[in-house]
Amino acid sequence: MSKPCRFCNLSSTDIVIANELAVVSRDSYPVSPGHTLVIPKRHVGSFFDTTTEERLALMELIDQAKLALDREFHPAAYNLGLNDGPAAGQSIPHVHFHLIPRYEGDRTDARGGVRWVLPEKAKYWK
Repeated sequence: MSKPCRFCNLSSTDIVIANELAVVSRDSYPVSPGHTLVIPKRHVGSFFDTTTEERLALMELIDQAKLALDREFHPAAYNLGLNDGPAAGQSIPHVHFHLIPRYEGDRTDARGGVRWVLPEKAKYWK
C-alpha cells in the first residue's frame, strides 16, 4: 500500500488561499517567515504533466500569495522555486512551488539566488 500524499490531504485549516484547481499553504519547515507553497489540487508529480488550466491557476495563486505576503510580512524580495523530480530535490512527489520571502540581511550576499542549490557553481561572478 502506498503512503498517502500529504498535499492531497491538506486540511481546510492548512489552506490559506484556493481557487478551483490549486491551493496555497504555508510550508511546514519554512526557510524564512512566510515561506509558502502553491500546489495543484490534482495529484500530479511533475510540473511538465500539469494542464494549461492548472498552470494558469498556479500562477494566479502565486500572484495572490505574493500580495498577501507583502501585506503581512513586508519582505524585500522573493525566491520562487520548483523542485521537479528526485534528482532536483523533490521530496514530496506532488508538484509544489515554493514562494520564499527574502529579507534585507537574511544572507550576507544574496547574489546567485537559486543557483545556491549547487554551491560549488553558485558564485559565477569574479
